[in-house]
Amino acid sequence: MGFLSKITRLRKNRQYGYQPRYFDDKGKGNPFKIETKFDQYRTTLSNQRGLKNKINNVLDDTKRKGDRNIKLRMAVIILVLVFIFLYIIDFDLSIFFS
Repeated sequence: MGFLSKITRLRKNRQYGYQPRYFDDKGKGNPFKIETKFDQYRTTLSNQRGLKNKINNVLDDTKRKGDRNIKLRMAVIILVLVFIFLYIIDFDLSIFFS
């Protein structure tokens, strides 16, 4: 029976020791967890249940002040694009100054 058990015995599965290439093993999170880089700043991703809590979180996010430089830059870009559009369609700006 000893010879027969060698033939019919199942082999043990090989184990693969995976170590991520850029993994910092100093305890900074799970390397297998996929998240975006802004998840830590979002308040709407919390596990609070209920529609009222979700709506309150969204309203709190919209009330938060943004960067003034970004708002100014966006206004300048929009104005430039509007003037380019008006130039392309040959809009006469002198009607505003007469």
